[in-house]
Amino acid sequence: MNEESTKVITGGVSHLQNDFDYTMNELTALCEANNMEVKTTIIQNLDRLVAATYFGSGKVEEIKHVAEENDVKIIVINDELSPSQIRNLEKQTGLNVIDRTELILQVFASRAKTKQAKLQVEIAQLQYELPRIHPSGNPLDQQRGGSSATRGSGETKLELDRRVIRNRITALKKQLLEVDKNLDTQSQKRKNNILPTVALVGYTNAGKSTTMNALLNKSISSNEDSKVFEKDMLFATLDTSVRNITLSDNTNFLLSDTVGFVSKLPHNLVESFKTTLSEAKDADLIIHVVDYSDPNSQKNIEVTEKTLKEIGVLNKPTIIAYNKSDLANIAYPSIEGENIYYSAIDEKSISLLIKLIKDNIYKDFKQAEFLIPFNKGDVTSYIQNNLEILSKEYLETGTKFKLNLNSTEYQKLANYLI
Repeated sequence: MNEESTKVITGGVSHLQNDFDYTMNELTALCEANNMEVKTTIIQNLDRLVAATYFGSGKVEEIKHVAEENDVKIIVINDELSPSQIRNLEKQTGLNVIDRTELILQVFASRAKTKQAKLQVEIAQLQYELPRIHPSGNPLDQQRGGSSATRGSGETKLELDRRVIRNRITALKKQLLEVDKNLDTQSQKRKNNILPTVALVGYTNAGKSTTMNALLNKSISSNEDSKVFEKDMLFATLDTSVRNITLSDNTNFLLSDTVGFVSKLPHNLVESFKTTLSEAKDADLIIHVVDYSDPNSQKNIEVTEKTLKEIGVLNKPTIIAYNKSDLANIAYPSIEGENIYYSAIDEKSISLLIKLIKDNIYKDFKQAEFLIPFNKGDVTSYIQNNLEILSKEYLETGTKFKLNLNSTEYQKLANYLI
């Protein structure tokens, strides 16, 4: 049974943002992903934010009254607030203030499943909290009077709290380093297999996991256990999943599904997830999945491209995959250059996507014929398990293979060239 959702108000100041309405709608979706029910939204059109309270004084009073009318104790703000803005807003409204960064961190914390993701999120949360702890957050300080002696003890306690958090961050980073090392070893082993690598990236909830599962359905080596979690909500999964896709013609590649992106993704979170996103950085081909039925699809593309640049994914061969073309009333499946219009739940679409993937990752491959003696069973086995076989013929002196392979594999088998 689902736990009861928390009632909240959302609020934002336009401060000349071209995409203000877009980010406010996204804020509502983030609240829903965090099991929050948005009762109402309060907007103020100002050229710049008020330094002390974010909103203007009249709007602060309005928020207080609206919250009372709706029996709401929490307001979620569309921007990252300074520690003083949070304190002043809480004092003047009597509400618990959550800014956009804290909200995203809460969503990530609830979604983290693996040890790596949990460590990454906790580090980002503590880095966010560090400048925001203050004396009024300490129970002992509630008794604080005006004497310098009492004030001093409060400040000492504050420094102690900050030191505890810094030590915790240091310890978590050490743990994360060990986890990352182990995962990097696994990643290196995958690279040593010489298999082409393909990474699915995109805005959260664009359909990456659905696309991955559809591709897995086409793989002769996968089963139900290899499927990834998919759900119609923001940040359904944070963990990068890597699967081996083996097609019926024996072509194969590694496919990874990465964490989705969102606008104003907190910097600390991007930093923490850089290792998770390294699968995209190391990929031979990027598939940028876009929800084409979303009116904000172009903005979502820009958000994803900006985040990819932040993590160092530059100049990679990329397919823009416009998913949910059925919902956008676009003719599909179809290919235009390096773009594909498709639906992840349509079998013909996935077959066309596979063709586009193969055209990209195998474009530097060459075809050649090799004769493998019968006493070289290990070589024959390697070919049959790892390479694309175009034809096979048994001759008196051995097995003749016609193969489609990359330059590395070609050199490896050069001694058996016909």
